Amino acid sequence: MSGTSDVIVIGAGIIGAATAYFASLQGLSVTVVERGLPASGTTSRCEGNILVSDKERGPELELMQYSLDVWKGELAEFGHLWEFESKGGIIVASRESSLRSLERVTASQRMHGIVAEQLDSAALRELEPNVTDSALGAAYYPEDSQVQPILAASHLLRLARERGAKLVTNAPVTELIRGGGGGERTHGPTRDGTRVTGVRTPQGDFFADHVVNTTGTWAPEIASLAGVNVPVNPRRGYVLVTEQLPPMVHHKVYAAEYIDNVGSGDASLQSSPVVEGTPAGTILIGSSRERIGFDSSVSVDALRQIAQNAIELFPFLERTRILRHYHGFRPFCPDHLPVIGHDPRAPGLWHASGHEGAGIGLSVGTGKLLGQALAGIEPEMPLTPFRPERFDEPGAPDPHHDSNTDEEVAA
Repeated sequence: MSGTSDVIVIGAGIIGAATAYFASLQGLSVTVVERGLPASGTTSRCEGNILVSDKERGPELELMQYSLDVWKGELAEFGHLWEFESKGGIIVASRESSLRSLERVTASQRMHGIVAEQLDSAALRELEPNVTDSALGAAYYPEDSQVQPILAASHLLRLARERGAKLVTNAPVTELIRGGGGGERTHGPTRDGTRVTGVRTPQGDFFADHVVNTTGTWAPEIASLAGVNVPVNPRRGYVLVTEQLPPMVHHKVYAAEYIDNVGSGDASLQSSPVVEGTPAGTILIGSSRERIGFDSSVSVDALRQIAQNAIELFPFLERTRILRHYHGFRPFCPDHLPVIGHDPRAPGLWHASGHEGAGIGLSVGTGKLLGQALAGIEPEMPLTPFRPERFDEPGAPDPHHDSNTDEEVAA
């Protein structure tokens, strides 16, 4: 098997599926190569968050706002396919210091277009009657939303295929082809003198004008085949799933400490409660973060900490059975920004990775902007802050010493 197209997308998770869909909308021919089955990596091991509430001002917030407009705008007709819910998010503060910090953060967020409403304890309990009595107040974000991530990736990929995109499964990329095999496709030099023109897989060689690396935590492996550095690292996180219950949690509810954990680069285990109901009646409970490579062993300490934190936020959970748990590896960049765009160090190679825990929400914005850029159209939002080569520039963040520039929320 082999073929030639305008675009090859490596990876059929939600970022790859969104990229394939929006590239096909631009009239580009697309081939998606996936080492296993679609949506079988990080996409299948997360909650499906589309959050503005945990974003500070800056490029990631702007990308999330753009993506939210895409989810709620041109993709709205498909929302039922992936269980899109505008359920809203609530950040709960149970200490005076956390409450004051939360008030400062929401004031800043409102200046940048985020809808955020302060809640006193009475107003909080009207929205979430089962929340802890210790809660002093909260912030309500009506724009926070949710999708079922496997359904979202699968349907975006299906929609792309309906527009002519091809999917090749069980096709791990073993080599990036440069020049040569694609005939005329030698439009610029890479570090070894030729342009990236295709991929080699056990299913055959595939050629294209553009090759897009959307492999999440495995993005550095693909980048290394072109001799370039993309410092995306795995950050393990767990989710617990309860038995089915009557509606007990009506929004995505989390403690103020969660934002600190999102913005931290600390490698050690961090855990803060995130609790939400699902249409099926189960409750999803998170969250944890730790950088321990691709260690897939089960951490009893992490599970215990997640459960205890959730009980502190919603005491009724102490009497609730946990049916299962799962974990995945979030693609983490040292400056907390994803890598999106063409890589001038290896012409012909593009990247879309490093979205960490925001990948589901940011996927459609990323895919739409890349679709525009791949078609030679100026993207509606500049990709400069996410440029892949930034880690080779003077003053670049040290991948071994992660920065934390987010404003502190919990004292």
